[in-house]
Amino acid sequence: MKKKLLAATLCAAMTAMTACSGGSSGTSTTAAATTAAATQAAAAETEAAAAEEASGTINPEDVTGKVMIYTSMYEDIIEAMDEKLEEVFPNADIEFFYGGTGTLQSKVAAELDAGKLGCDMLMVAEPAYSLELKEAGVLFPHEFAETDKLLFEYDEEGYWYPVRVCNMVLAYNPEKVSKDSIPNTLEGFATDTSLKGKISMSNPLTSGTAYASIVALLDAYGEDYFASLGQQEVAIESGSVALTKLETGECSEIMILEESVLKKREEEGSLLEVIYPTDGTITIPSTIMIVNDDYNSNANTAACEAIEDWFLSSEGQKYIVSGWMHSVRSDYPDAPYDAIPTKEILENVMPVDWEKCFHEREDIRTMFQENVTVPQ
Repeated sequence: MKKKLLAATLCAAMTAMTACSGGSSGTSTTAAATTAAATQAAAAETEAAAAEEASGTINPEDVTGKVMIYTSMYEDIIEAMDEKLEEVFPNADIEFFYGGTGTLQSKVAAELDAGKLGCDMLMVAEPAYSLELKEAGVLFPHEFAETDKLLFEYDEEGYWYPVRVCNMVLAYNPEKVSKDSIPNTLEGFATDTSLKGKISMSNPLTSGTAYASIVALLDAYGEDYFASLGQQEVAIESGSVALTKLETGECSEIMILEESVLKKREEEGSLLEVIYPTDGTITIPSTIMIVNDDYNSNANTAACEAIEDWFLSSEGQKYIVSGWMHSVRSDYPDAPYDAIPTKEILENVMPVDWEKCFHEREDIRTMFQENVTVPQ
């Protein structure tokens, strides 16, 4: 594209010079000025091309080869992104494998034991797993040029970046109960005895966002919180089941990802509502990573870098937000459908210790199982 533009500029200049040849001294001056302008334009184009090459930017049409991405995002969101990626990178073969966090972790562990992963990139639920894979020497460091635009922490060596933000919230059905009659805090969710047998949450043994949430709650309220959850007979089940129970009135309140409620509201016109807990929303920046050539499937890290940059760009973030998740960029203007602004959420969050999530995973999962009945 730049070569064509440069050729067009020079052609225009030569045409002007030819038309003015044999004219007065004034037209000669005009021709000289045009020639100078063409020279400056050519220099500018050359400088821009050199800067692009130095920055490592790749023209999307030059991205080729196969890339496999393991992800825990909703399948319908993946389908929308897949279509867009085909448009942005027309000469690359980009595929997704979907699975819950537990499924992906088991798959990756088995593949690592065999010495090779079946993927080139991962997009997982929470940073703790990124810390684990970095420590294992699996990841490839990529320098993203706009880290100053990221709202959330990232690996300073470039091994992982936040790519989407999921929020653990509470939800209720205003047709069945009033907001004032149920707890508006995560603490009350576990301790208000009027909710006994009528609450639900996701399984932290299989869901990365649910696991991150119990780590945050453990730090905030201690192990007694989970003893209370057990006494409240909390149901451990999928988000879709919990939402159905909320609609029928079988549940009065559930702990669930904000995106699940927003999706149902937009797609189905549901009246279910989000409660952003007054003791803090649990904000979970899900991460994107590139696998290094020792372990990846297709030895195509250059393509992976371009794809990672796209996901972190404003254009890529548009598809994150349209999937009812929040953008990781400080300069992205919009929140998901029916969500409050990201800035407002970040004013009151319950923090998650990601190092603790990583290093104490098995102990924390065991503690949860000792207090709460988890279906087998």
